[in-house]
Amino acid sequence: MKKIAVVYWSGTGNTEAMAKAVVKGAQGAGASATLCTPVDFSGAEVAKYDAIAFGCPAMGSEMLEDSEFEPMFEDCKGALRGKTIALFGSYGWGDGEWMRSWEDDCKTAGAVLACDSVICNDAPDDEALDACKALGAALA
Repeated sequence: MKKIAVVYWSGTGNTEAMAKAVVKGAQGAGASATLCTPVDFSGAEVAKYDAIAFGCPAMGSEMLEDSEFEPMFEDCKGALRGKTIALFGSYGWGDGEWMRSWEDDCKTAGAVLACDSVICNDAPDDEALDACKALGAALA
């Protein structure tokens, strides 16, 4: 059974709802999935999991949340070479530039993106939640 970490930060609950859907998708595909926040996860944790889903909304000028999520993610980047990951998050403005930048950052770190990232504007609708479940299943 694959072990998957779903690591997310959420200010409004939108990305948290997406994270819970990722967990459901991974579990539905037969994996063990653990929900974590940035305070529960670090670079040292990366090796304990077969795959990791990272979720963070767009903040400010389309960037990762910088007080909790980004420092944790920076700590993890060195351990991501060859690791299967997936990305998800919500945004309230813009066009998803933060996700494209984040994907490029992950590829540069040597991570393997398991599937297309999932983004949604504001609260996830049924289509976005289904996409999150598919993302979790892709990691499993």
